Amino acid sequence: MFQAKFVVEKNEDGIFEGEGFDALLVLTPSLDAVTLDEVRLLAAHAGSIDKRVGRQPTLLLAPGLAGGRLILAPINTAYGDYDDVRSVAQAARAAIAIARDAGATRPLLALFGRDDTNDAMLAAALGCGQELWQALEAREQGAAPCSIETIGLFGADEALATLARALESGRNLARDLCGTEPERMSAPAFADYCVAAFEGSGIQTRVIEGRDELERDYPLLCAVGRASFKVARHQPRVVKLDYVGEGEIERTFLFAGKGVVYDTGGADIKVGGAMAGMSRDKGGAAAVAGLMKTLSILKPRGIRVIAELGLVRNSLGADAFVTDEIIASHAGVRVRIGNTDAEGRLVLADLLSHLRQKAVNAVNPALFSVATLTGHVVRAYGGYPAAVTNAAAASLGLGATLAELGDRVGEPIEVSRLRREDFDKIRESSGAAAILSSNNAPSSVTARGHQFPAAFLIKASGLDAHERSSQQPLPYVHLDIAGSATEGDPLYGKPTASPVTLLCHYLTK
Repeated sequence: MFQAKFVVEKNEDGIFEGEGFDALLVLTPSLDAVTLDEVRLLAAHAGSIDKRVGRQPTLLLAPGLAGGRLILAPINTAYGDYDDVRSVAQAARAAIAIARDAGATRPLLALFGRDDTNDAMLAAALGCGQELWQALEAREQGAAPCSIETIGLFGADEALATLARALESGRNLARDLCGTEPERMSAPAFADYCVAAFEGSGIQTRVIEGRDELERDYPLLCAVGRASFKVARHQPRVVKLDYVGEGEIERTFLFAGKGVVYDTGGADIKVGGAMAGMSRDKGGAAAVAGLMKTLSILKPRGIRVIAELGLVRNSLGADAFVTDEIIASHAGVRVRIGNTDAEGRLVLADLLSHLRQKAVNAVNPALFSVATLTGHVVRAYGGYPAAVTNAAAASLGLGATLAELGDRVGEPIEVSRLRREDFDKIRESSGAAAILSSNNAPSSVTARGHQFPAAFLIKASGLDAHERSSQQPLPYVHLDIAGSATEGDPLYGKPTASPVTLLCHYLTK
């Protein structure tokens, strides 16, 4: 796995052989945009005998240039006005894969033909990191380590390289946590991995593992994990993380991360092959942990970030919770279970209730939940996450701000609105409970299937007492990342660490 070592190279000397780099990776929308004479002349000569040059990623023999290797990777311009920096990231991934396979260890990345130079270079650097990540299981079983040791960023400044290093370190942690199989990354193992990752980082870390404390303070989470308590290696955990920046605190951000390390569906068992890939249902908690890792490196001033990660296995067994049960949340809200496969919102509701209590005494707070929550968000938006805002957050334009930043940094999102019908869906008709956790059909075929869980979270966590019209409004954004947590194969594709980059830019902007 590439260890996020990015260095700055400002001088053209770095493109030549003998200056420490062993491959030159040129990302450009056209050969005409390249301002390095040596590269342009060599590419023109190569293009005269190979029409692929400038049209698809190509490795050229380049005597005198870094390592004698010139890799040209065209940036796709076919999307026109609808393009974003992901095209740069895709070109970088193609180029770094060629460099790796060619045996390079210290490639130099050069970017041309873009007006958004800093954002595009960051996207290119992170694209390289995404391409080079190796699964934790493979690394622990002795897979050959990534040959790429260092990536040079031509023309970049140290601030951008520092940001790239910090982001990629956090994204590596998030990918490890999300992508690892359910025994190696069980709830206790996930917690232990976090403790090790944050040792000496300045992040205050606490793991709650005692059953009495968990059942008292996280009753809905413990209902999900009830059948797992009998197996020590599957028992639930809650990881609490706290970052306090230097200087006067001006803003407070509070994050709840869904960490369902394996989701069988519980008593409403997933059938027909739907259980495969459910070890990735911890992508929300993984992303929040990755964000905290990045912050621990960047050390931004003036902010405090508090996170709770709910880690639980939705197990089957004689003690499993079942549909129709009524369980009081941490906020004291009586919840009737509508379907045990809608477990993620139960985990988040207790976490959010704790964070709500902290938020009421915090400076300029905003709350977030991050979760691989519904199939509906995939049906609605494909690979894009959805941001669902409460009224207080909507009044501040928080969703639009996140969407604008997401486009800029290559982690685009869609903004969804809460409607009154979303609150109708969680109404419990018998009067025995306050709200219903879910309907009893797959979210992918349920109208507003990714919006109404946010209504449940607001009610079950007590955040409904802090809407825009209240004396103390608390902005809240629910991020459903079910479509963006992995790429390629929907079951076992590479984890993306979405939305670590977006959230880091929002917190530090």
